[in-house]
Amino acid sequence: MLRLEDLTLFVRAAALNSFSDTAREAGLQPAQVSTAIKRLEKILNIRLFARSTRSLRLTPEGETWLPYAVQILQTLEAGVEQIQPSSDEVRGLLQIAVPSDLGRNMLLDVFQAFRHNHPALNLKILFSDQVTDVFKDPVDLAFRYGNNDDASYISLPVAPENRRVVVASPDYLARYGEPKTISDLAQHNALTFVLRGRVYNNWTFTRHGNKHHIAVKGSMMSDDAEVIHRLALNGEGITYKSWLDVSEDVLAGRLTVVLPQYEGDSVPLNLICPHRKQLSATVRLLHEAVKARCESALRHLPAVTD
Repeated sequence: MLRLEDLTLFVRAAALNSFSDTAREAGLQPAQVSTAIKRLEKILNIRLFARSTRSLRLTPEGETWLPYAVQILQTLEAGVEQIQPSSDEVRGLLQIAVPSDLGRNMLLDVFQAFRHNHPALNLKILFSDQVTDVFKDPVDLAFRYGNNDDASYISLPVAPENRRVVVASPDYLARYGEPKTISDLAQHNALTFVLRGRVYNNWTFTRHGNKHHIAVKGSMMSDDAEVIHRLALNGEGITYKSWLDVSEDVLAGRLTVVLPQYEGDSVPLNLICPHRKQLSATVRLLHEAVKARCESALRHLPAVTD
């Protein structure tokens, strides 16, 4: 007889390509995962994985069986949702991936309030600036910046009007002066973001319908967007950030928007789910809560000046 735990471990092992990583995620020993897979193979009378000391991959039979195993788990999950009392729909564990700066400085309060409003719900929040793979990573949903050009997952708009702004602390501007044109940025210490080894040191702006590009340079860079934010607050340099990330500091006077005559890159925020079936009542309610918070911040987005 098929065991639910064995099916779950099989699906996760197929996604992670590792019994060790699967065991670590599940809080088990690798030998326990291996035993579960062998038990499943015995019941199905097929070999699911081709194993070696250095690699783990699905066999052709495993590739064929995988979507059926996923469907079984999704059907069971849908069935459980249907039998839950309607008065307490928001329950269980919700795993969320969110960009580090946005998550810590704006959305953490939203998540806390949401959890307090729904005491039967547990939240697992993963802060990372790496692009989350909602099909392979152990998350139910992800908040992601950028335009959605991938039809393989479900995307709900959260803040479609969000864009980047150039900001610096009043202290930095007092010491080094405020740039008046984008060419002035080349003379300032730019705090830049790094993703997958690439330094984002070419900033793009629009004015009167024309695109403008400027290559910036600086003494500090990081692959953590919140670190860049903190450095800007500390007066270390000038940076190019999502308005959602810095809006509270701008409104409080801790950061100043410079070059308001230029429109920064569009960086819409979306909620991403692997499948429409995962748009549960819980996910929809969280989407509305985050959307409301972002809309409040965007009401203060500085208008582009002439």
